[in-house]
Amino acid sequence: MAEFNWATAQYDSGDWDSAPMVAPNLIDSIARYTTIDVAPTGVVVPLGSRDLFKYPLVFLTGHLPVRFSDVERDTLREYCRRGGLLFVDDHNHDIDGEFHRTAWEEIARAVGPLRDLPNDHELYRAFFEFRDGPPTTSHELNGWGDNLVHKHLQAVLLDGRIAVLYSSKDYASEWNYHPDNKRFMSQDNTRFGVNVVVYALTR
Repeated sequence: MAEFNWATAQYDSGDWDSAPMVAPNLIDSIARYTTIDVAPTGVVVPLGSRDLFKYPLVFLTGHLPVRFSDVERDTLREYCRRGGLLFVDDHNHDIDGEFHRTAWEEIARAVGPLRDLPNDHELYRAFFEFRDGPPTTSHELNGWGDNLVHKHLQAVLLDGRIAVLYSSKDYASEWNYHPDNKRFMSQDNTRFGVNVVVYALTR
């Protein structure tokens, strides 16, 4: 298997780099738990670049309104149709926020409408097993943001495969810490990210 690179999407609007420690943290988890040949550092890929097609999984997050350019929209559409997976996480964990509303609109325009992903979907068994669906974040439990525990993730499916995975759970905040701090945790909260990577590489 070719070397896997954790890729973060750089888009012209918003604050695409709002969670800089997600990449090193997830890279640590992939190396820690799997036999995937993972690059030691992440890459940043412009959403409108043809380089996007080098990466089976691309992570996108932010706080601010998202407006794709025509080039970004067309490139993302082609990327998803070719088998790529865009993983979007709302760094606000707020369903009434500007990021959420604009990201949903842009995803619908580029790829298709988002729908609830069933909590028994194979994504939740791709490596670790999450019997109740997406793991809850501390931000939901603490009542920050919209004061909701989101029971589902959303997805755009193309030919039965997740092409866009969308989270309102704020994994960007949950995973935005130095990997060395995992030793203080009773259970590593990045494990679900490993599932997303394994799913993207095997579907």
